[in-house]
Amino acid sequence: MKNALLVLPFLISWLLASPAAFAAEPPKLDPANTAWMLTASVLVLFMTLPGLALFYAGLVRMKNVLSVLMQCFAITCIVTLAWMALGYSVAFGDGNEYWGGLGKMFFSGIEVKTVKGSIPESVFAMYQLTFAIITPALVIGAFAERVRFGGMLLFTLLWLLIVYCPIAHWVWGDGWLQKRGLMDFAGGTVVHLNAGIAALVCALVLGKRRGFPETAMPPHNMTMTVTGAAMLWVGWFGFNAGSALAADGAAGMAMLVTHIGAATGAFAWMLCEWLRYGKPSVLGVVTGMVAGLGTITPASGFVGPIGALAIGGAAGIACFSATNYMKRALKVDDSLDVFPVHGVGGALGTFLTGIFVSATFGGIGYPEKVTMGGQVVTQIIGIIAAAVWSGVLTWVLLKIVDAVAGMRVAGDEETEGLDTVLHNEKGYTL
Repeated sequence: MKNALLVLPFLISWLLASPAAFAAEPPKLDPANTAWMLTASVLVLFMTLPGLALFYAGLVRMKNVLSVLMQCFAITCIVTLAWMALGYSVAFGDGNEYWGGLGKMFFSGIEVKTVKGSIPESVFAMYQLTFAIITPALVIGAFAERVRFGGMLLFTLLWLLIVYCPIAHWVWGDGWLQKRGLMDFAGGTVVHLNAGIAALVCALVLGKRRGFPETAMPPHNMTMTVTGAAMLWVGWFGFNAGSALAADGAAGMAMLVTHIGAATGAFAWMLCEWLRYGKPSVLGVVTGMVAGLGTITPASGFVGPIGALAIGGAAGIACFSATNYMKRALKVDDSLDVFPVHGVGGALGTFLTGIFVSATFGGIGYPEKVTMGGQVVTQIIGIIAAAVWSGVLTWVLLKIVDAVAGMRVAGDEETEGLDTVLHNEKGYTL
């Protein structure tokens, strides 16, 4: 008793002198995580410039090569400005379950010492910006060779703020889909399904290119396309492994399954084409790679190697079939196959995540009290919500922009080529 009385004054004085003793520790910056996320941000930006730009530019005809390169470059610029002014706040601000509000406009509150998780918030904002850049850049593949530059810019600006940012908030910004338990590690719904649905709507609303499908419109430079595809493959490691937001085991597994998914998707597409047409094409194998990457993206932080093998194989077969069906049966002129590759792949990958996350298949397992059936239902709800939001609002925005600025070039301008008509330049002078 005497010893206890001696200790009591020291205990009281410690509590009075340390009122924050029981308060939660402020987040601490982790140098290793920060270094990895800086690297991942560069890799994802590298996917758009120069990766996607070269990939798309090689697929169009010679008279339109500069227009596609210009679109990717300009999208990078306008999305950056819009992200700083409003986009980041809508996507990741402290709003409600449906949008982030306006509290982080112009990066308000982001300073040198501001931490998000274990990395600087400036790095987090930059990393998410690279996602915001590539998503509308994917969409331009649907209306390549026939869209006005000014109309494209206005559409991109509005689409980013009204379509992309709210979905990003739902899934990654503590929104309603995230709280429901949707598993989308790196963008199956936010990026690929979203862009794919928007691309389909754009292709339908703007109509076919002159001469499609009677006139052959082969890629003008497959070497350029393969170069861009290789850059996409490498950059995608930042896309998926970076979404762990840390240099840890989740990032390592995400990188491994991303590579397996890409390789399996490419090989499966190549075999499908070989069996059906007698010869495997370079265009087919690189497109299969992109399909595999897009499909493994939502699952990348949740599944193991066996799941990646199954998802990549399913991607190659499903996206190959969807591409052929759209071109040959439906005759929809999605110029660079954005919907059958990214839309179908994003939906398929999001759905299969609900299955292959199971520990039975080497995944991380389901959250407590969640069954495979329950998770699959949540995945389907996420797919439907993203598809409906993107599809309806893309259609509305296209109609508005077409009335204000015009979306499609005139017929004779399309025949002459967008490089000359819109930019007064040529990609090749020899």
